[in-house]
Formats: sequence, C-alpha cells, structure tokens
Amino acid sequence: MKALRSHAVGGPDTLTLDELPEPQPGSGELQVRVHAAAINYPDVIIIEDKYQIKPPRPFAPGSEIAGEITALGEGVTGWNIGDRLIAVPGWGGLSQTVVIAAKSAFRLPVNRSFVDGAALLLTYATSIHALYDRGQLEAGETVLILGAAGGVGIAAIELAKAKGARVIAAVSSDEKAAAATKAGADATLVYPRGPFDRNGQKALAEQFKAAVGSKGADVIYDPVGGDYAEPALRSIAWEGRYLVVGFPAGIPKLPLNLTLLKSCDVCGVFWGAFAARDPAANANHVATLFRLWDEGRIAPVISATYPLESGGEAIAALASRSVIGKVVVTLD
Repeated sequence: MKALRSHAVGGPDTLTLDELPEPQPGSGELQVRVHAAAINYPDVIIIEDKYQIKPPRPFAPGSEIAGEITALGEGVTGWNIGDRLIAVPGWGGLSQTVVIAAKSAFRLPVNRSFVDGAALLLTYATSIHALYDRGQLEAGETVLILGAAGGVGIAAIELAKAKGARVIAAVSSDEKAAAATKAGADATLVYPRGPFDRNGQKALAEQFKAAVGSKGADVIYDPVGGDYAEPALRSIAWEGRYLVVGFPAGIPKLPLNLTLLKSCDVCGVFWGAFAARDPAANANHVATLFRLWDEGRIAPVISATYPLESGGEAIAALASRSVIGKVVVTLD
C-alpha cells in the first residue's frame, strides 16, 4: 500500500510517498481501505510537532477518514467486511489502508459519498459539542462565529441556525462572506488580517460590537484565536459564553477583567477528549448530525479534492487559511 508520511519535523513539503506492507487488525480493531481523508488544522501542526499529540515517526497525517472494512480483528462484533464507515483516527488517514479501533467508527449511509463522509465528523462533531453542550445555545440567541467560512465555521453556522439562533459570521474576505451567507448566516462582517496593534484591536472590537448589536453576542465561537480573541470578547453579552475552539492565528491572552465586567464564561472545547470520555453522548451527537443531514439542514462543503500524492498541497492550502469549507484527499 501507499502512504504519505512525515519522517522529520517540517511542513507539507517534507512528506514522502512511501510503499508499505498493509497493517493487520488486532483485537477489537478494523482494517479499513481508505477512500477519502479530510484535511483539518491538526494535520497542519501535527507534522510540525506543534500539536498536543505527537505520534512516533514516521507517520502519516490525515485525521479523518471514510472507507470500507477489509478485515476484522478478533472479538469484533456488529461489523462486516465491506461495511462503509467514517472515523477520526487522529492521524494515519493519508494511507491506503489503516487499522482503527472498532469502537471509534460510525456507519456511513450508502447514499453518502466517501468524500462527503470524510468531511463530516471532526468539524460538525466539534461544532455541535461546542454550541449545544459547552455554549448551551438556545433559540433566539445571537452567535458570533469567527473564521466562519472554514470547515468548523460553516458547520457552526448551520448548527446554530438549526437551533434557531441568529448568526453573525466574521470572515476575512468578500468571497468567504458569500460562502457564510450561503451556509445560512443572518449577517456577515469582513475583518482585516492581523496581527493588530492596540488601535487595530480597538477598531476590530467596535466592528464586532456593531455587528452583534447593543445586547452583545450570547455565544462567541472562536476557532481563530490570536489578536482576534480579545476584540471578540469585548462584544459578548451579559452572561455570554465564549467558546475556545482553536488557534491558527496564535494562542491569545485574554484580560480576565472583561469576564468579570460581563459576568461571562470562557469555555474550552476539546471534542476529541469529550468523545473519548463520553462516547455515548458523542454517538448521540453523531446521530443528530446524520438526521440534520438527511433533513438538508447541514451539508459538508468541499472546496477541493486532491489525490494522495498531492496530499501535501492539500495541507498547505489549509495552512494558508484560504480554504472555504473542507479539502479532501482521495485515495481511489
């Protein structure tokens, strides 16, 4: 089999296409023929050793997969060879064959493509956990979503609208604003590219405040971080919830006096740990996602697909923060 692997710390250009023997499933595991692997922000930083998880090298990035079962490990029940599935193994997805824990997989309906299936779990499961669990979002509330045209951003727009919320989508270009509007955002704002000095941060805070209205944002969904975080926090409503989702713009430092003045909560969102600690609750969320997908209320947005040998280009595209929705590597 072929796999695109990281042998040394570096960017996407350091990945090499290797020929390897197929891994065999152990007890409780599934051998999966990967048909598609979605690229996510952890894939950008895991090969640079900047992610909280550091697999032993050499390893293949690729945190999210869709494929079909080719072999069953000892003790596996409820699955058969040929069954279609999706899973988030964390890494290894840029390989033609992977071995995953059977308990981590979810069935992919026959009416859904492998490409679309690969793009569902990580972004939508993160966003539903963020908004519904950590943010306790209610119908009629206002949500400010940063990075709203990315994978998790579009997922957050759709899931907030499914909950009956008012969505303000913050993006970095008119093209992304159009994508956010298409996903269902009630209003958009285009912010400048950081980094910002203090005056720039104050101006951005005023932009956020004007967009959300005088009451402020009940929930702020922040998968961006960096110099955008404090200005966004300044637009939060009384007893609002600020959701910390990711840091492609850098890890921010928030002035805690703002949390006192607004009596607001700053909530961390770590979907992977949540799914591991409460698999039943996560499974219920995934069932909700499939129902909403069937109802046409959510749908993964795929901006581009790449063959396996060009998987590094897919990671580079995501790293550039120019991607709308998701990019997916196909392995057929």
